[in-house]
Amino acid sequence: MMKIEVLGTGCMKCTRLAKNVEKAVAELGIPADIVKVEDITAIIERNVMLTPALMINGELKISGRVADVAELKAILGGA
Repeated sequence: MMKIEVLGTGCMKCTRLAKNVEKAVAELGIPADIVKVEDITAIIERNVMLTPALMINGELKISGRVADVAELKAILGGA
């Protein structure tokens, strides 16, 4: 199962990225564990300086911006 982490402090952009991730996963029909990481210490421990950010299976894929559903599907399909 794929582990997807959405990192951010709960701002509007972070929430939008999380919703886009959920939609992309649903449209692809892939099994995934989606986790929202909002603790700033946990975010820094992952060496992320810009949020929102997206990590898939421990690998940073996006940082500092909101990806749309189409981009996320492309990323998730190749992960």
